[in-house]
Amino acid sequence: MKTAIMTDSNSGITQSQGKEMGVWVLPMPFMIDGKTYYEDIDLDQEQFYSLLEKGADISTSQPSPEEVMKMWDQILEEYDEVVHIPMSSGLSGSCQTAMMLAQEYQDRVQVVNNQRISVTQRQSVADAAAMAKKGWRAKEIKEKLEETKFDSSIYITVDTLKYLKKGGRITPAAAALGTLLRIKPVLTIQGEKLDAFSKVRTMKQAKHVMLSAIQKDMETRFHDKDGSHTYLQVAHSHNAQAAEELRQELQQMYPAYPVIADPLSLSVSCHIGPGSLAIACTKVLEF
Repeated sequence: MKTAIMTDSNSGITQSQGKEMGVWVLPMPFMIDGKTYYEDIDLDQEQFYSLLEKGADISTSQPSPEEVMKMWDQILEEYDEVVHIPMSSGLSGSCQTAMMLAQEYQDRVQVVNNQRISVTQRQSVADAAAMAKKGWRAKEIKEKLEETKFDSSIYITVDTLKYLKKGGRITPAAAALGTLLRIKPVLTIQGEKLDAFSKVRTMKQAKHVMLSAIQKDMETRFHDKDGSHTYLQVAHSHNAQAAEELRQELQQMYPAYPVIADPLSLSVSCHIGPGSLAIACTKVLEF
């Protein structure tokens, strides 16, 4: 029985990285000034941020049902079944759409709803690929990932409130006041929702809040003070130098595993803007 693993580009996995990992990556579509682009197909990181800086009208969209099913059909020509790991159902409707479409495939497509996005979603994909290599069936992989869906935590700080306002995450009045007071919010993703966590005035304070929050999660939620059973990740939106500095701080705190720093997917960056930083932790999955 051959089991394929598929995800979308919200995971931050590029097309070339997907090939290296042996997984399939569905590119997320964007509307930019009325034209459709696809992440990592005809829209890369530099192009995206250049367009954002120039004030282009950019919005995200779901993959069409035809695009999703076309990739499934292509995979099923070679594989017996597919595990599809889309972004969290609480942050996009693409997961529910995929679950509905999968009903037409008589259990050959298993859609995982494990509330992950970005680097935590990427870790789920890596875990799923490892389970598939060990001979796990698609349904078993889905069940394992959903059983452990709350074993991750993300904290994010943004450099500007402009994009949260544009996406309706905060009101224009709150954005104006926050900008005036130079407030930098720290947001959190615990499961399916993006929520406010803290408000500070500087990026230095925001990084301190995120590091302290991760440390508390490691100790109280995951019971892993030294980080020997938890993956730690840093992510950023067009802010590589600051991300590397944050990665080094986190690595000093938890030397057990290499801490990875990666760019956020464009679909996430679109909603929070450039200059953002994030820290995530994901409990090591035992299987």
